[in-house]
Amino acid sequence: METIEIVKSEIRNPQSAIRNSDLPIGIFDSGVGGLTVYRALHERLSDEHFVYLGDTARVPYGTKSLSTVERYAIENAKFLEAHGIKLLVVACNTASALALPAIREAVSVPVVGVIEPGARAAVEVAAKKKIGVIATEATVQSGAYARAISKINPVIDVIERACPLFVPLAEEGWAETDVARAVAEQYLSDLRKKNVGALVLGCTHYPILRNLISEVIGSEVPLIDSGEAAACEVRALLRSSRLLSPERDRDTQERRERQLCDDLDHFYVTDAAERFAKVAERFLGTAPSVLEAVEVWGHDELRTH
Repeated sequence: METIEIVKSEIRNPQSAIRNSDLPIGIFDSGVGGLTVYRALHERLSDEHFVYLGDTARVPYGTKSLSTVERYAIENAKFLEAHGIKLLVVACNTASALALPAIREAVSVPVVGVIEPGARAAVEVAAKKKIGVIATEATVQSGAYARAISKINPVIDVIERACPLFVPLAEEGWAETDVARAVAEQYLSDLRKKNVGALVLGCTHYPILRNLISEVIGSEVPLIDSGEAAACEVRALLRSSRLLSPERDRDTQERRERQLCDDLDHFYVTDAAERFAKVAERFLGTAPSVLEAVEVWGHDELRTH
């Protein structure tokens, strides 16, 4: 892995030109899992620039109270908005489940979560069969996916399973091991008998184990990556709002070929930058070119320079 210079950064001046299509897309997550959402966005919107915040100092969010998750999420959202973004993607399932209304009230840019897009994609492909959802314990306990699916089609049964060990298996690079297979069999063997029409990967870490999950649950079951579903909705929203990057309108030969984690995308973390870079390389095949360690203050302590 290349040596990465990590510097301390404080929040910069807000930019008010939120309708500027040249501005980047903001993404935040409680840690590293949101990198799979970044990848999905990058694949579908390669002409866009991205600013990612991983709140690694306060992970996990799933053990925190509603008021604490809302506070953290609002602080993260305001941090990114102050750096100048045209749209915010909440890549954290817990924050999407508990704090999306509060985030939308706190910032003046469009906000897209991962739960509702994932629910819509699952209903579309499930053909009225049962829908399975695998997620962390906190997301399952919130019932957010079940509620979102019920709003779309109240007659569809939703079966949710917590699979907490998938997170460390993904981060440690154990996705293809016998240990991971044994864990997946333990988690999914009962769900495999339910004849689900779709299985939602309700945690941003789980796409790292996609091949294994598909093998265990059955290749005939469509897997719904909520990050991919959110990326599709972001693309549609930017197009309808005329906020797509103007790069799309320029001569292809004049455009710089984009790569994941290149120096046109900016990554921030609130702690453990070296570990973040290591896991990013594991998830994406490359570490961020631009990675900064930052502090995120609450709105009553927010400092601008």
